[in-house]
Amino acid sequence: MPAIVLVGAQWGDEGKGKATDLLGSSLDYVVKFNGGNNAGHTIVIGSGAAAEKYALHLLPSGILTPTCTPVIGNGVVIDLGVLFQEIDGLEGRGVDTSKLVVSASAHVITPYNRVLDRVTERFLGARKIGTTGRGIGPTYADKMSRTGIRIQDLFDENILRQKVEAALDVKNQLLAKIYNRRAVQAEDVIGELRSYVDRLAPMVRDTSLLLEQALDRGDTVLLEAGQATLLDVDFGTYPFVTSSNATAGGACTGSGIPPTRIDGVIAVLKAYTTRVGEGPFPTELDDARGQFLRKTGAEYGTTTGRPRRCGWMDTVIGRYATRINGVTDFVLTKLDVLTGLDTVPICVAYDVDGVRHNTMPVNQSDFHHAVPVYEELPGWWEDISSCRSYDELPENARRYVERVEWLVGARVSAIGVGPGRDAIIERHEMRPARGFAGPA
Repeated sequence: MPAIVLVGAQWGDEGKGKATDLLGSSLDYVVKFNGGNNAGHTIVIGSGAAAEKYALHLLPSGILTPTCTPVIGNGVVIDLGVLFQEIDGLEGRGVDTSKLVVSASAHVITPYNRVLDRVTERFLGARKIGTTGRGIGPTYADKMSRTGIRIQDLFDENILRQKVEAALDVKNQLLAKIYNRRAVQAEDVIGELRSYVDRLAPMVRDTSLLLEQALDRGDTVLLEAGQATLLDVDFGTYPFVTSSNATAGGACTGSGIPPTRIDGVIAVLKAYTTRVGEGPFPTELDDARGQFLRKTGAEYGTTTGRPRRCGWMDTVIGRYATRINGVTDFVLTKLDVLTGLDTVPICVAYDVDGVRHNTMPVNQSDFHHAVPVYEELPGWWEDISSCRSYDELPENARRYVERVEWLVGARVSAIGVGPGRDAIIERHEMRPARGFAGPA
């Protein structure tokens, strides 16, 4: 299958980098199609004392696979300072980044976008969204209001000046009169953005054309989502969402690849659930069990370092992810974190004011008040981190995987059993799997 979409099935941080690694040797291109440096992938190469951890924020995870070309698609918003800082960090550790390609149509995060993001969030007070303050939301807002700055604009100083000055006519009014902040100077913005031009120029391409030509050759292209399904601006827990489409549909608009060329959708599902930032979270645990999951799973944000909110597996949102994305295969990560529990709860439905919901409530207020309905499965005590085949897993671990698979409605094709790059069990070859007989 030449074009594959990879998405997160929950609120992010599911371990999409591990899924990319599993496919790594067969991939020719890895394309980031949405988001910015407000989320990240953590990839661990090696094990034990020799293990090396890489935290990627803006770059596609394919940057660590020498045989593939990493692409930043048109749907991404780019902080150029962060981009080159990340490139320099990888090159300082011996990683070759010379194959990176950047879309000429991707939008640029400007200094005034970052300022507006921070002051707006502070202004909201108790009504805050939980943004990272990196300028992602304001940049997407500029894109939709047709006042954004694109990568291609940086190479024509006259066009860049016109666009920056036009944007600041409005932005500075907001900063000064609403937020009581100092105005941003156009020359400072232009100078910062233009400072990257010489280094950026060799990377910039028409990436939609590049990817079409790759698919015509029979190359394999992985379209990698930032964020996750429940953070999608249309299908997530709005307004506590990101500012882009993090679902499979966004892969087309964020890369320029048409939907008719996509052959499979892989979704990554953590064996429990986590969330960073504000918003409803039905299975959240505010007790010692939540602390156990956070500590054992090292649940702290790759980009922000914020402690993640933790809770049990929620198969209601798993089924929702299957439906919204057209999932053909799941990768279940961090199964090892559940080792040592007497029982392992799974949320199978919600109770909302005495009414059972087997699917996501359409009303956000109902979702906010949803009480999880749990099934309790027996736990296991055996160390599974060295397991490399499904049969090696303890019986209760296999029962857990198979129950989750049944409840989410698509097959679990791979299982993560540790943080290392090779700590994964490939249960099925990942390819389109039509006709999975899941629950009604």
